[in-house]
Amino acid sequence: MKVVVSIGGSVLAPSLGSERVKAHATVVESLASEGIDLGIVVGGGGVAREYINAARDHGANEIQLDQLGIDVTRLNARLLLTALGEKAAPSPALTYEAAGEALRRGDIAVMGGVTPGQTTDAVSAALAEYVNADLLVYATSVNGVYSADPRTDEDATRFDEMKADELVDVIANIEMNAGSSAPVDLLAAKLIERSSMRAIVLDGTDPERIGTAVRTGEHDGTDIIPEGAKDEPTFWVP
Repeated sequence: MKVVVSIGGSVLAPSLGSERVKAHATVVESLASEGIDLGIVVGGGGVAREYINAARDHGANEIQLDQLGIDVTRLNARLLLTALGEKAAPSPALTYEAAGEALRRGDIAVMGGVTPGQTTDAVSAALAEYVNADLLVYATSVNGVYSADPRTDEDATRFDEMKADELVDVIANIEMNAGSSAPVDLLAAKLIERSSMRAIVLDGTDPERIGTAVRTGEHDGTDIIPEGAKDEPTFWVP
């Protein structure tokens, strides 16, 4: 089984304390020890936003701001690597090819951002497509995909499951509202639709939820079901 897990920077390291990072690393190592091939993509979180806001005040352009954010995601990736054991590649992969090579060696591949204009949401979906992953898991700070931004719309409802084209429509509607927050971005949703991959969006603030979802398919988030899928994936069949 091959799995890509996207861990938001605010989920992995809401502060620079080590406990949350170590807890995620423990789950990742446990899954790897069970024979699961893992690619981990780490976001920038609040730290990236602080750097970007400071640089914007200095007049930095959008490409410079994107590059700054990428640097922070790679720093967070290195932070996770310090907590992982010898099964992880020794440094963050800078390209999809490098991450794929690490997986072929049997290493845990860890990476951050890749290129300006692309969030780690999209990087995760692109990596999953590149390595033909069986499953893509988004570990976010919200418990799934909602019909609208639940922070601003009290009538927003959570989807237990949805098709990839439905995800694209929902995310497009949320992203059109300035200042709103979607659990994954539109490019990621379109990549998920294009590749027909199985995906899960869940609250990853407790890393054990990630482990349970990968092992059993059980979670309290949202299942993104590929078009035409009828049965549960064989890797979840007891």
